[in-house]
Amino acid sequence: MPLTDTAIRKAKPGASTIKLSDGGGLQLHVHSNGSKYWRLAYRYDGKQKSLSFGVYPEVSLAEARKRREAARALLRDGKDPMVERRVEKLARAIAAGNTFAAIADELLAKMTREGRAETTLKKTRWLFDFARPLIGDRPIAKISAAEVLAVLRKVEVRGRHETARRLRSTIGSVFRYAIATARADNDPTFALRGALTTPKVKPRAAVTDPKAVGALVRSVWGYDGQPATKAALQLMAYIFPRPGELRLAEWPEFDLEAAVWSIPASRMKMRRPHKVPLPSQAIAILTQLRDITGHAKLVFPSAWSLLRPISDNTLNAALRRLGYSQDEATAHGFRATASSLLNESGLWHADAIERQLAHEDADAVRRAYARAEFWDERVRMMQWWADKLDALRKGATVATLRVA
Repeated sequence: MPLTDTAIRKAKPGASTIKLSDGGGLQLHVHSNGSKYWRLAYRYDGKQKSLSFGVYPEVSLAEARKRREAARALLRDGKDPMVERRVEKLARAIAAGNTFAAIADELLAKMTREGRAETTLKKTRWLFDFARPLIGDRPIAKISAAEVLAVLRKVEVRGRHETARRLRSTIGSVFRYAIATARADNDPTFALRGALTTPKVKPRAAVTDPKAVGALVRSVWGYDGQPATKAALQLMAYIFPRPGELRLAEWPEFDLEAAVWSIPASRMKMRRPHKVPLPSQAIAILTQLRDITGHAKLVFPSAWSLLRPISDNTLNAALRRLGYSQDEATAHGFRATASSLLNESGLWHADAIERQLAHEDADAVRRAYARAEFWDERVRMMQWWADKLDALRKGATVATLRVA
């Protein structure tokens, strides 16, 4: 006879366990201490087995019956309910361990092993931190596009459209890594393409008019701040590296006799070593600077510690002090200045200029075959550029001969 809630509540414990049957193998075991446990008795592969359904009244009679029917459905399909439960429990445990935060940390560790630049790692960690509060503890295989969009909207609503765009791509890298390691089946960020406000691209400010360039370098040469900061600005003008490449430069990288600065791949954006021909003016600046910071490993150590480089903002702050707003000039802008005027001169092969800027060709096939370093031309070009800057700084008119 089927059980009722009234019969269950009235069931009294005895000296030993009492078994009350509801039919279909579902039983309520009333233990001597008064606790009441649901059990399902069933046979599988010729063996008698028992499956626990929990404790009454936490698991009601109706819920126990629902679980019985689910187990019987598995039996009809030739599956053992006990094995299926273990598999489900294991899957939940794996999913709980494979959270977005856990996989993001694993990806960061992989990037570190691969030698990614600390700047890249720092920016990636910063982007991940936007996602952690909302989806960090969620099993990655269960995160929906709507959940990711909620993360992105929190950034976008603050007007940080470019950050939101980068965040979508960075979150996507975690999902793609999870797919590659068999812990997710899809990347929900793919469905969000076009969902965000397209940021207005604002190029870094750069001075490209020759007269304005002359005024800029005169200001730099008149800078009265830290000698090392002034030297860094002068070198940015003469050899136009990326600011981070110069900021983290170490003395062993410079061969002043050979007039070469060898930047290791670990500090290059494209992860390839890069050599910079040094014009005589740059060698003179470095020779003088060595008397100031040559006792340290870093060419441009912080004023607070010889073991730390000058900050990201040091050079831009110096330009602000010289009266140039962020819309007028930036440290990175020296690269655009050099690129513009070198190309306008018509004297130098475009590939030599691009190689000096350490740019990588967007065409993968062309990049595979374009191995020429254009070294001899770059040596001549860098000396020409330094001489041109000196002439502009002194206010002279520099005649430019174009290649026919």
